[in-house]
Amino acid sequence: MDRWGGEGGAGTNAMADDGRQELYAAMTLAAPDGIVAVDADGCVGACNPAAAALLERPADELIGSVFGFPLADGESTEVTLVLPNGRNKVVEMTVALARFDGRRLYVATLRDGTRRQQADHVLQAALEHQSVVVAVAAHQLHNPLAALSALVHVLREPPPGLADERRAEVVERIAERTARLQALVRKLLTAARLDGAGRQGVPEPVEVLDFLLDQFTESGAARDGLRLAVPARLVARVDPVGFAEIFGNYLENALTYGRDPVEITAREAGGRIELRVADHGPGVPESFVPHLFERYRRDPATAAATEGTGLGLWIARSLARANGGDAWYEPGRPNGAVFCVSLPKG
Repeated sequence: MDRWGGEGGAGTNAMADDGRQELYAAMTLAAPDGIVAVDADGCVGACNPAAAALLERPADELIGSVFGFPLADGESTEVTLVLPNGRNKVVEMTVALARFDGRRLYVATLRDGTRRQQADHVLQAALEHQSVVVAVAAHQLHNPLAALSALVHVLREPPPGLADERRAEVVERIAERTARLQALVRKLLTAARLDGAGRQGVPEPVEVLDFLLDQFTESGAARDGLRLAVPARLVARVDPVGFAEIFGNYLENALTYGRDPVEITAREAGGRIELRVADHGPGVPESFVPHLFERYRRDPATAAATEGTGLGLWIARSLARANGGDAWYEPGRPNGAVFCVSLPKG
């Protein structure tokens, strides 16, 4: 029994042929790729709706027009179409030779390669970014690790007469370098999490004053040059882990590049909570202000004299925005730098 036309016989074979033709027509019409039939003179004899959409021309306009690309049986290539509006579109074209009513017919299958090309660009950018991350990490890890190695060697094979005071100093320097390495690794991990659109913490009500006091205690940042002016019962809605990283990066920035006193203030403004970390240093050169929150960007005037990755402010802004807020810079009055963050009110 024939699947398309019942049992044998000339009539049933004709019915089977008709059924197959209808099936082929339906398949061609439904195909997601563009299909264009081109005769030996290079003119379009037929096309499916996907081809018309891809070429952005009506089917009745395409039929009878010159296809415009050389065709060879079995060839697969990329061609660039110039669309009616002047834009270009990259298309992957595969050609097969067929015969219809004794005539040669080229069937060109067209697949939009723009998305693949865009995906290639995204992949290339990701690989380039990964190379930058590795280079930054290697550069930033090298000096602290070299210093740690030298300091450990001093303790392992102490010179004759090494005083207890000198030994304690070496241990303190090891602790300091270790803390810097931990801070660097934390920044790199946070940046990777932000890049990977990983799961962020869930925002919750946070009492700003108590939170900041806890941060001072945990980080050991309390010092005479810090001034805290935050009203009690001021509540922000934020992921506590993200908030800790925002504030930690702001404070580190002020202590590294600014001068005492460093003033931390907060207030409610327009239904939001605004936190400011201000120092009394030289401030940020006007030419560098547009680049402050860019990843891996550091002010050339201070980069040689201080350690840093150029990640802290980028992380602060990224986390602030992930929590429904924002981060920005304001020049101090009369001098200094003020780094600000706004967060939803709790």
